[in-house]
Amino acid sequence: MRRKPRLPLVLLGSLALAVYFAHHALNGSHGFQARQKLIERASILEGEIGRLEAVRVRLRRDVALLAPDKPDADLVTFIAADVLGYLPADSIVVVPTQK
Repeated sequence: MRRKPRLPLVLLGSLALAVYFAHHALNGSHGFQARQKLIERASILEGEIGRLEAVRVRLRRDVALLAPDKPDADLVTFIAADVLGYLPADSIVVVPTQK
């Protein structure tokens, strides 16, 4: 007759363990909610990485222009036209018409 009182205790203990593990599977530091937060953070960081890559490419181009080698004449003309608005006298300028 002593075996019967153990069955409810075993069931209650098993239920308590199941609830404990279910709670931590959802809310724990490695649970589903933490995973969702990491996925959101990863998408934000991927956007930031894209912006930083663009900055890095621009800085590499600027550093390449500072090289002690003789710069390409076409590149110098292009930069002068783009930044300073300067064009050589023999240049032909095509202005697109607006609709």
